[in-house]
Amino acid sequence: MTDYTIIFDGGSRGNPGQGYGSYVLRRNEDGKLRRSRLRFGDQVTSNQAEYQALIAALEDLIGTIEKARRSPGSFSVDIRGDSRLVMRQLDGSWKTKSLTLMPLRDRAEELLAQMGSVELTWQPREESVRILGH
Repeated sequence: MTDYTIIFDGGSRGNPGQGYGSYVLRRNEDGKLRRSRLRFGDQVTSNQAEYQALIAALEDLIGTIEKARRSPGSFSVDIRGDSRLVMRQLDGSWKTKSLTLMPLRDRAEELLAQMGSVELTWQPREESVRILGH
């Protein structure tokens, strides 16, 4: 079992359009949850919103750990999302060809590298909707 679980999702109304996202951050030891809803502005693609939601969740987790004067490298996290593109790009099985996604992928990888260990788990869209509500 990992120390934390992040479940994230992002999308846009129009593609590109009004970007939005959300995430749940769960501390697995006691089940404590934090939910966050996000808005990313106009002209955001669904894939950009997916990455931005994950980045926001990772920044929240790392900030929380550091606020407690602990090292993120001492903790493990299971990342769960329904975007095959994001999950496969982060696990290295798919190349990132989009110039607009490269900096987002790089930022996500930089944050993931701060954690002690990372599991990337693709989950069906229905599971994301059940947990996050969209």
